[in-house]
Parts: sequence; structure tokens; C-alpha cells
Amino acid sequence: LQNLLIKLIIMMQRTHRYILLARSMSRNFHVSYPARSKVAMSKFDPDAYLPFEKMKKNVEIVKGRLKRPLTLSEKILYSHLDDPQNQDIERGTSYLRLRPDRVALQDATAQMTLLQFISSGLKKVAVPSTAHCDHLIEAQVSGDKDLARAKDINKEVYDFLASACAKYGLGFWKPGSGIIHQIVLENYAFPGLLLIGTDSHTPNGGGLGGLCIGVGGADAVDVMANIPWELKCPTVIGANLTGKISGWTSPKDVILKMAEILTVKGGTGAIVEYHGPGVDSISCTGMATITNMGAEIGATTSVFPYNKRMATYLGATGRSDIAKLADQYKEALLTADKGCKYDQLIEINLTELEPLVNGPFTPDLAHNISSLGDNSQKAGYPMDIKVGLIGSCTNSSYEDMGRCASIAKDALSHGLKSCVPFNVTPGSEQIRATIARDGIIDVFSKFGGTVLANACGPCIGQWDRKDVKKGEKNTIVTSYNRNFTGRNDANPATHCFVTSPEMVTALSVAGRLDFNPINDSLEGTDGKVFKLKEPFGDELPSKGFDPGEDTYQAPPKSGEDIKVNVDPKSERLQILEPFNKWDGKDYIDMVVLIKIKGKCTTDHISAAGPWLKYRGHLDNISNNMFIGATNSENNEMNKIKNQKSGKFDAVPAVARDYKANKMKWCAIGEDNYGEGSSREHAALEPRHLGGVAIIVKSFARIHETNLKKQGMLALTFANPGDYDKIKPTSKISLLNLKDLSPGKPVTCEVKNNGSSDKIQLNHSFNDLQIKWFKAGSALNLMKELAG
Repeated sequence: LQNLLIKLIIMMQRTHRYILLARSMSRNFHVSYPARSKVAMSKFDPDAYLPFEKMKKNVEIVKGRLKRPLTLSEKILYSHLDDPQNQDIERGTSYLRLRPDRVALQDATAQMTLLQFISSGLKKVAVPSTAHCDHLIEAQVSGDKDLARAKDINKEVYDFLASACAKYGLGFWKPGSGIIHQIVLENYAFPGLLLIGTDSHTPNGGGLGGLCIGVGGADAVDVMANIPWELKCPTVIGANLTGKISGWTSPKDVILKMAEILTVKGGTGAIVEYHGPGVDSISCTGMATITNMGAEIGATTSVFPYNKRMATYLGATGRSDIAKLADQYKEALLTADKGCKYDQLIEINLTELEPLVNGPFTPDLAHNISSLGDNSQKAGYPMDIKVGLIGSCTNSSYEDMGRCASIAKDALSHGLKSCVPFNVTPGSEQIRATIARDGIIDVFSKFGGTVLANACGPCIGQWDRKDVKKGEKNTIVTSYNRNFTGRNDANPATHCFVTSPEMVTALSVAGRLDFNPINDSLEGTDGKVFKLKEPFGDELPSKGFDPGEDTYQAPPKSGEDIKVNVDPKSERLQILEPFNKWDGKDYIDMVVLIKIKGKCTTDHISAAGPWLKYRGHLDNISNNMFIGATNSENNEMNKIKNQKSGKFDAVPAVARDYKANKMKWCAIGEDNYGEGSSREHAALEPRHLGGVAIIVKSFARIHETNLKKQGMLALTFANPGDYDKIKPTSKISLLNLKDLSPGKPVTCEVKNNGSSDKIQLNHSFNDLQIKWFKAGSALNLMKELAG
């Protein structure tokens, strides 16, 4: 009996444990299930939830069809397919129809984007969307004064953006809030996100495991109008990182090395997917630096796999709930499958990677810091550095600022400061407030630095530079991402080198390009020789982030009663008129407006800097069309021959004359035409001034799409050598356009002094894009379909 009682007690205890375990599992399941389905994408979008479960189902459908392992970027991209069951999927060939999670606009491009959205007649954006005021603040004196001035001179534009955002349901980040990409990283990016943004450096969000892709405003309008967004299925470049970053080497050096390997066009049509054991040695914001500058190799976007560094950053920015849910989907969605295949594989050993300085005039001309001095001497570059600039959307994290401050402190301890003007651009109000609280700004001030506004500033040419005259050869070093001719200060003689913020700081102490902080010594004010210590800094603030001033305007529940006014007499804003439909006829005997020689970026086609103020006024900004492009006829900029009058004039003036006389024109270019910024003004302006076709050796991805969206024919030479057959005086005919179809070349007749030659031109138009051309623009087609 005693034995029976003991067995009964043991059975009861086991049963009690099973009941407790079951209750615990039930509680855990009850808690985790809502978490899996009801975590908000951001604190500003409480009713928009993380779509992981739907994404997982879509990936399962696609994997069932393709029957192969998927890369990380494929998982994220295909999980956002509009129709995963039937979508044709072939890398480099298919056009995917996608449903992005959100849209981000920067103020310079938001003006035209919102003007297009207004003309569509729609009442409200269909997906979470934001506009960010970061491009219109010119660097002159200091952050607070420059911001106050910008608010005054841009009041009309800011008021338009604020009211349009409120009326149509977009969040609005006021001037002073920070650079769009830093704001997105701090608040909106998450692992697995698909975001499109009207800025070429939108891929910054790939540092937090999302696919963030730069587009033109017309693409953004599609998504905001609930129309599937179209993207040519990217190929995938794998970048396997081994070793560990340390010493003077920084995350910036990874992308500078990638630019050296791939050049400015090597990533075109591809997503760069970083992986390997070296990834974990890079902070989340460091990964964002790398993906941000992927735009400089032409990549569609770049991405890192979700890891603990990202989870830590999410926690530090108040989004631990997102990290917890992402942990549950890490294998299914946020990591590449084992055995997945890349179209190209690049190997980089971070332990062996030497700091790089790239430039001038192109971001893919790389110099190891150990060879920079010799290379610069041989090339005849100005050796004395005139200005050092750190920050921008590429390198303005807390970690970046802290590491630079450590170098500045080291120099100060020896009585040295920056021997050149040293400008600091915080990426956001949160970064500015935090580095102010933690004494970093004070260090920069003692070092001789000037803290500029939380904005793009000199990186995009918003710099009222006074220390050199235009045309004067000089050198600047920056931690920015882009260094095209005249980009920063409108001076074509400025030699801009891009490098890490740490290297900019060190070079600013020495003041010369032939200084290598790894090996070279400096002399302190006490006469003692010393070497700068290796930079160091906290990845994240130990006291947490200080949010600073609240600069966000949430959209009201209803914007029906809000009025958005555009003054017909405004010099800054202009309501768009629809472009004419194609008349069904071939383009016969077009004139060549300009045959462009060499590099032609969107900066060459539509300059930024002082022209940014006209981004909302198509006719006014068209006065900068092609003014930076080199005319092959005379090797000069903004000086072409009017084929009607025989006189030389500015490019926009000649184009306006042709348009007034109903003369259709085309432009001829070379490789990677339209690289750089996503600005669709570089497509809108030629269309507005009477252009109908752009014929080049090859296009950059975003610009090619922008041209198509505006009803332009974007064509490439089937034989690149045919570029030489076209002269500035040639007459160009595009034949059999009624038969325009996917994959079928266009016949082009080139007439020169009585002779005639027919060449073939390729294109990448699909059926839908051909409808854009025939309708006169994608927006025209949208209106037609809406009735």
C-alpha cells in the first residue's frame, strides 16, 4: 500500500508539471502569436504592421516553383511580389511587379513627386510614406544660422510640402530634422523591408537588412497610388567578407574597395549581397555606410543579413519588438539559403584591407593610403588640402563622430588642430543632440571644426564656398559618397577625394595628401614627434540617444479640408501640364541637340547646388539642362551650335529654339549615361524642352527608367562603335516605331552631308513601358486607365 501511495504521488507530481508546462506553452503561444502579426513597422505607423508572415508564405510559394535555394535579396524581393504564384522570375530578364512596404521622399524630389501625385487626382497615399527636408539648406556659416536662413528663403516650398503631406497622408519631417537616409535608418528601416525612395542613396537602409532602392518620382507615385511597382529582376553579386576590421581601416574602405573592383558601372542591374564571417565585425551603421555608397557602383541596392549588430541597433533606437520578431524569421526570411548561387562572387579579407582614398572626379579611382601621396604627385593633383569635411548620409553615425573625435583629441593633446577648415555634418537631429550632450561637438570646436546643419549641405553642392575662386585648382577630402566634377562647390577645378571620416580627420591635421597616419609622424607644439593613435569610439551611446527637438509632423486622420495652393506666378513651384501623346509617326530627320563626350552623370544633365531651388518648377529648372555636359564638337560645356541659325549658344537656349520651331531633337552619349543621383529632372527637362530620344552606349538603371516614365525613347547602340557615325550636324531618323516591341531593335537612319547609313539601336522596353511611350508618359497612362 505504501508503494502504491508513493507511485500515485509521483504520478500526480508529473501530471502537475505537465499542466504547468502546458500552461506555460499556452501563455508563450498566446503572447508570441499576436507579436508575430501585430508589431508596428514604426512608432509613427501604429496601424501598419510588419508583414513577415505574408512574406514567408510568398517565399514558400516561389521556392516551390523555382526549386532552388534563394539568396537573401531574392527572399526579400520575391516575398513582395504582387503575384508570387504566376510571376515570371528570371534574373536579369524578367520584370517583377512588386508591392513595397513604404515610400520615402527627399524635399528636392518630393516637390515634383507630389505635383505628379496631385495631378493624378488621388485622395490619399496607399502605403506609409514620408517627406524629408534635407536638400535645400545651404552651408554658409553654421548650423543654426544656415537653418534659419533656409527656413526663410524656402518658406514657400516648405509650406507646400507640409500642406501636401497633410492633405494626402504623408509624414513630414521638417527642416533641421536630418538627412532622409539617417531618419529612415533610425525610425523606419527593418530587416526584410522593401522601400523605395526618391534619392539614389536610399540603399543606406540595407545596413539594417532591408532592400531599399532609389527611384524617380514617377515610380514613387505608382506605389503611393497602389499600383504595383515594376523592376527588372536584378542579378545578384555576392561579396564574401572574411577577417575583421580593425585599426585605421573602416567600413567605408569596404565600399571604396568594391568601387575599385567593380567600377562605377559594374553593379548595374544587380543587388550586392554581403555575407561571410567578416560581417559580424561591422556595426549596423557601418553596414549602412557600405550599402549607401553602393549607388556609386551602379547597384540596384545592397544588403546585409540580419544579425546581432542590427538587433542591438534596433534596441538602441527603441525598436526591440521588431528585433524580437525578426529573430523568429531569421532563417526563413532574413538569411540566404545554404547553397544559393550568385552571378558573381567577390572576396574581401577585412584583416588585409588597407584604408583607401578614392578620386578625384570619380568614386572608383582608388588609392591605398600608402600610395596616395606618390600617385597624387605623379598625377599633378594639388597636394595641399584646402578643406576637410565629415558627415553626410554616408558617414554621420554616432560611431563615426566618436572615432573622429578620438583623433581630434589626440591631436589636441599635442597642441595641434585641423590646419584647414573642418566641417562636420550631423546626419540627424538625434545624432546632433547626442554628440552635443556627450561632448563630441565641443571636441570638434576646439579642433577648429564648424558644425553645419543636419542636412545634405556640401555633399550635394549646397555650399556657399568662399575660400577659392571658381577655376582655381584645389583639393578637398570628404567622407561623402560622390565626387563628380563640380559636385560639391560648382568649381570644376576642385579635386575631391572621398574616404573614411577618420582618414579625413587625420589628413586635416596634416593638411596634405602625402600624409599616411599609419606610418607618418607629426610634430607637436612642444617639438616632440608623435604618431596619431588608432581611432576608437563607442558603437552606440552608453547613455542612449537624445532625440533632440521634435521635428516630425504626423498626417491628420483626414486631409479633405486642407488646401494645397500653388501660385501661378511662383518662381519655385509650377503645376505640371501633361506631355503630348506620341502621334503614331516615325521621328524623321531629328537634329542632334548635343553629342556628349565622356562621363555624363545626372549632375551634368541637371546640376544641383543653386538650381535646387527650382526643383518644383519644371520650366525654370530646365534652364540648367546639359550645362555641365561636354560638347564633343568643341570640348566645351554649355556651348553648342544651333543647327538652324548656325550660331553657338547655351544648350537650354538652343533646345528652346528648336521646340519653338517644332523641331524634334535627340541627344547622344557614351557609357553609363545618367549615373549618380536619382533626380528625374534629368529626364523631365529634355522631355519638356522638346527632346524625344536619348541614344547612348549604355545607361545607368534609375535614369533609364526615368526617361521611359516620361515618354522618352531610351536607346542604346547595338554596336557601340556607331557612336562615331553620328556627328553634331547629323540628321537622325527612328523608323518603324509603330512596330516597337520588347526585344526588337529600332532601326536608325543617320544622314551626314548627303550620305546615309542605317544602324541598329537596342532598348529594354517591355509591353507596359511601350504603353507609357505611346501615352506620352506613365502618368498619362495612369490617368487613361483611371478613366
